[in-house]
Amino acid sequence: MGKDRLTAFSDGFIAIIITIMVLELKVPHGADWAALKSLAPGLVSYVLSFVYLAIYWNNHHHLLHTVTRVDGLILWANSHLLFWLSLIPAATGWMGDNFLAPLPTAVYGGILLMPAIAYYLLQMAIVHQQGEHSVLASALGSDVKGKVSMLLYAAAVVLAFVSPWISIAIYALVAVMWLIPDRRIERVLREG
Repeated sequence: MGKDRLTAFSDGFIAIIITIMVLELKVPHGADWAALKSLAPGLVSYVLSFVYLAIYWNNHHHLLHTVTRVDGLILWANSHLLFWLSLIPAATGWMGDNFLAPLPTAVYGGILLMPAIAYYLLQMAIVHQQGEHSVLASALGSDVKGKVSMLLYAAAVVLAFVSPWISIAIYALVAVMWLIPDRRIERVLREG
């Protein structure tokens, strides 16, 4: 099977997730700065989550450029990733409504950790199907950034019970690490 249906489905799915998140944003009750300030925690959560979804969309786009054919394992691995991404709006809303509360901050981190794991598994499914000498296998190398990201998420989940601010700073740090789409794939595609 070709990759076009997988790409279109994933793009649409991520667009729906972002739409759900924006629909959850609350409108200020009042016309002054205090009313707007009361919405800041939810807005901060939304912006962070939007950035994460944009990062996944960008990197997923690059990832699928390496795929020549899709099999059942790749379809299920991709669905697994989309499942975890679909939980981001709920975690975003809970953290925004309970900003700096330890449990919602930790759950948010857990929800960020799970798509990172699922993305790694999707990469492995593609390498399995395409071969150890495929474009993706060549681009990934040891994938230090991906593995460090998962460790940082896990640390942030635990640290949420010590200081939610530290956890949120870690979530922002990981997002900054991934703001530029994965150059490894671009480089290998250009050279190939």
